[in-house]
Amino acid sequence: MQQLLQQAQKMQQDLARAQEELAQAEVEGQAGGGLVKATVTGSGELRALVIDPAAVDPEDTETLADLVVAAVQAAHENAQDLQKQKLGPLAQGLGGGSGIPGLPF
Repeated sequence: MQQLLQQAQKMQQDLARAQEELAQAEVEGQAGGGLVKATVTGSGELRALVIDPAAVDPEDTETLADLVVAAVQAAHENAQDLQKQKLGPLAQGLGGGSGIPGLPF
């Protein structure tokens, strides 16, 4: 029983460390061939948005908005991939799915 408790405590520490690493890591997504770039943390927090002046057309703000949305979505997908990479092995130790709120696996 003591060994099981020690294992659970180690998994909890590993999980906390992985979550901290995710909060510090940054991933990028882009759209329009790099005209719009979004940077998010590994936990999904939007940190930066860079828009190339060539993407700005006052006559067509709808396309720019679409590029921004696409870049942010791409960044979030990259963050989810990073979450799976960092937390996946820990989630399997918890019996398959992560059981951790907010994680999609």
